[in-house]
Amino acid sequence: MTQILNFLISAPPPSSPHHPHSTKISTPLKKPISIINNLWSLNMATTTVALSTRPSKPNKKGVALPSERERYIQACADIAHRLIQLHEENEGGKDVNLNALRGQISKKHKLKTIPPLTAIIAAIPEHYKKYIVPKLIAKPIRTSSGIAVVAVMCKPHRCPHIAYTGNICVYCPGGPDSDFEYSTQSYTGYEPTSMRAIRARYDPFEQARGRVDQLRQLGHSVDKVEFIIMGGTFMSLSESYRDGFIASLHNALSGYTAENVDEAVRLAEQSETKCVGITIETRPDYCLDQHLSSMLRYGCTRLEVGVQSLYEDVARDTNRGHTVKAVCETFKLAKDSGYKVVSHMMPDLPNVGMERDLDQFREYFENPDFRTDGLKIYPTLVIRGTGLYELWRTGRYKNYTPNALIDLVARILALVPPWTRIYRVQRDIPMPLVTSGVENGNLRELALSRMKDFGTTCRDVRTREVGIQEVKNKVRPDQVEFIRRDYTANGGWETFLSYEDPKQDILIGLLRLRKCSDRTFRPELTGQPTSLVRELHVYGSAVPVHSRNPKKYQHQGYGTLLMEEAERIAREEHGSEKISVISGVGVRKYYAKLGYHLDGPYMSKILGQDEGEN
Repeated sequence: MTQILNFLISAPPPSSPHHPHSTKISTPLKKPISIINNLWSLNMATTTVALSTRPSKPNKKGVALPSERERYIQACADIAHRLIQLHEENEGGKDVNLNALRGQISKKHKLKTIPPLTAIIAAIPEHYKKYIVPKLIAKPIRTSSGIAVVAVMCKPHRCPHIAYTGNICVYCPGGPDSDFEYSTQSYTGYEPTSMRAIRARYDPFEQARGRVDQLRQLGHSVDKVEFIIMGGTFMSLSESYRDGFIASLHNALSGYTAENVDEAVRLAEQSETKCVGITIETRPDYCLDQHLSSMLRYGCTRLEVGVQSLYEDVARDTNRGHTVKAVCETFKLAKDSGYKVVSHMMPDLPNVGMERDLDQFREYFENPDFRTDGLKIYPTLVIRGTGLYELWRTGRYKNYTPNALIDLVARILALVPPWTRIYRVQRDIPMPLVTSGVENGNLRELALSRMKDFGTTCRDVRTREVGIQEVKNKVRPDQVEFIRRDYTANGGWETFLSYEDPKQDILIGLLRLRKCSDRTFRPELTGQPTSLVRELHVYGSAVPVHSRNPKKYQHQGYGTLLMEEAERIAREEHGSEKISVISGVGVRKYYAKLGYHLDGPYMSKILGQDEGEN
């Protein structure tokens, strides 16, 4: 332990990033207490590993080796030391083969267990972390869109439409009455998010705090967090439960213990870890005016609406409990309230067929009554305990072959317009629980590969994001241009503004502006002609709030430029007198700096003629 402490104290600070060729300083740290805390963090990071504290057997020379735990901690310190050396020698220019380094040092110390990434990060002195940790991040794709997504689950409850249809959807697993009795509706309890929720006994505070801490330990920036509330129809639960759940999520980030949701939202505005948005999964029959208003109060900015099929006969036969007409009304109401709208669609449902499946997705992207901002494609899975399982078992239903399904998804992705984001292409249900259906865990990648064979490309938002392009294809934009696209959707005029590299088809940032339909019901939006900014997002790996990195794209002014153009369009083309933004609670200060003020759940700004002249 003394040797490790001596190493950590003597570790020199890094060269100044502004002067890469400056002389390296090797003086001891002035505040050794921070190093002691660093050693304590390393010690805590190894407590979850089953290591013996007893001295090892003497070697051939009769010298007893340190205990396995001491050797483990020493190995972590050695790995950290080597990473610092590589950083100084390469001046931050090269990536590190961490797996090879871990294996080499673990073998040197005769370890049975290779130290995990969390222990190695804990061993790195604090003043080096911002230089070294970004090269070590596990699954960098998780924060490549500029935010850390934290999924949480509400408590298990019955699907609300059982009351008037008598049963759940034929394909739906999970729920309190299913074979997976401790799971939420439509989940099995074995998905990663489900298992974290079960370990936390569905406590929202524990789920949120635990996941944020886990991402932080893995090296991700968690300054900007977006919550996704999963587990069935959240808005069908009691108001008191919902309010407490949302308050706990905000408290988990802010560190306060607000007793009600309104106070929690107010305090969350001051939090260092910003809640940039909340997404709620729901159904069309739980997206009425009162539901939309409640979700705005919570700080919700995006809705995920279960649609599954655009065919009325399929919705009826699968026991959806709502009509396709209700879906169209939901999309219009939600967008006129400012929400970003994502729908869930299920190809390969009973009595549809390949051509009819493809036709409904073509209709989805071309018909203005649909045209949502995002989409999750969930090919139908047969899971035991469902009505569909009985149809499959008795030979009345059969899935597409794996090859046919890849073809279908590839053809669907070729239809996606550049303003739509495909969030997922399959469920996160473990393959051993799937009786029939998707047989590959990488369906999106297989479909994209098939598109190359077809000579087509996918131009959805996610595929083109600059952060994902950097992680997957190692390419960066060369020439960035401003691009505008206009289209009609759900009774309103939509304008999609973006900064892109058109030659390489890389997207850096986007803004969604809407001139609302006459169905707008929120009082903040009806008093005078108002335009709505439904989304502002600059992509690329997450950059902490109040920080800048010239090699990254967040905090470089793209967002401000997009907002200025949106204000011009709203004033000169929409004829609006006011522009409002649906803003995550933690982002309200950003809009305040641009001259916006809190207006109910929105951030708003009056558009004067003098602004246009200036």
